[in-house]
Amino acid sequence: MKILFIGDVVGSPGRKIVHERLADILAQRHIDFCIINCENAASGFGVTPKIADEFFAVGADVLTSGNHIWKRKEIIDYFPSQPRLLRPANFPEGSPGCGLWVGKAKNGAGCAVLNVQGRTFMAPIDDPFRAATNALTKIPPDVKVIVVDMHAEATSEKVAMGWYLDGKASAVLGTHTHIPTADNHVLPGGTAYITDVGMTGPHDSVIGMEKRAIIDHFIDAMPSRFNVAEGDIQMNGVQIDVDESTGRARSVERANFRLD
Repeated sequence: MKILFIGDVVGSPGRKIVHERLADILAQRHIDFCIINCENAASGFGVTPKIADEFFAVGADVLTSGNHIWKRKEIIDYFPSQPRLLRPANFPEGSPGCGLWVGKAKNGAGCAVLNVQGRTFMAPIDDPFRAATNALTKIPPDVKVIVVDMHAEATSEKVAMGWYLDGKASAVLGTHTHIPTADNHVLPGGTAYITDVGMTGPHDSVIGMEKRAIIDHFIDAMPSRFNVAEGDIQMNGVQIDVDESTGRARSVERANFRLD
């Protein structure tokens, strides 16, 4: 089973490359299941129902998110009607939406997607490790393919989650920092892992935002408006090959695409 995970989509440039390239990529690579992290898709912060629907229309099967999911208030009323949009499972009890989706891939194989968020250098929320353990108990035993989006700042917390879920999930994929890492590998228990899959959007930027405002902010520490940049649009992600009968990953490879 071939899975494509697309890293954090940033603003209209990120949406542009997804809209123009994703459908062809899915067909050319014979992808059975596609996941997109969409939490920065609306002008760099959050996602709207319209944007989510557009991602589903071009081939996304599930959308994950992170700490910016509440930036667009209209998304709150969207959650009940669209279970394929996830927010981190370790947000406090009673938060809108859900952090776990269970269903079938295009090839008919059962699969699950879990979204959790780290706590180190981020807003304090519930424990992602206990949340992951609890979520796994809700997945039917015949569903072997399980992909986890670990949305976190600290590399150590992401690595720890990889080892914690080794043999329990097919993949633990880091998001949030927007910089692709070179540590993609399969752990001993059969879990594909990477600390960060990277960003989908303008790479002539500081993690997706116009450079000047970010640099000025670091220099003078004054409040500044951050706008999405426009140049060098790339789509970063990973492709995973999973044995659907066991849930063990065979391989995980970084994937990078540009606008034609």
